[in-house]
Amino acid sequence: MTTEPLTEQELTKIIEGLLFVASEPVTINHLASAVECSPARVEAALQSLRQTAAERGIRVQQHGNKIQLVSAPELAATIERFLGLTVTGKLSTPALETLAIVAYRQPITRPQIEAIRGVNSDGVLRTLISRGLVEEVGRLDSVGNPVLFGTTFEFLRYFGIDGLEQLPELDLPQLEFPKSSPADDDSAESEEPASLDRDGANG
Repeated sequence: MTTEPLTEQELTKIIEGLLFVASEPVTINHLASAVECSPARVEAALQSLRQTAAERGIRVQQHGNKIQLVSAPELAATIERFLGLTVTGKLSTPALETLAIVAYRQPITRPQIEAIRGVNSDGVLRTLISRGLVEEVGRLDSVGNPVLFGTTFEFLRYFGIDGLEQLPELDLPQLEFPKSSPADDDSAESEEPASLDRDGANG
């Protein structure tokens, strides 16, 4: 007895259910394995889900090859009120500047960030990592093997976007990055709260 292949509508419905119950972001390949179909079909179903979700209170968020279901960013204030959350969502100006560099140039090392900013960035990187906005994603294959940094799913949630492709265009200076890490400077720059609030948040 053969099983009829799932229609696109059926597949989209199943994937939405799987993402809803997933406790963490899942890969497209994991979804494909779970529904026993090709990754290409899963990607097509995800695109369909994105279109239908745009009219509802959820969004499909993608970071690299990982997918998760989140609440719509425009519902952030209502969700925070419903959950009784107190938001301390401001980042310092140095942190926002560093976060922008990581977002647009990832994966990137601390020396490369400092080559663009012109100041020590160890302190702000620690802040961004502790907030879950930046994480280590590997090491550069060069002298010293410096750590490479990239943004996280929390970064997408913080700014209310579904993927990095939604970032606005931004021109950053083109620099020849150093091949090895400079000596670490343990001094952390002071951070004064910036007036810029986050654009959105998800529950």
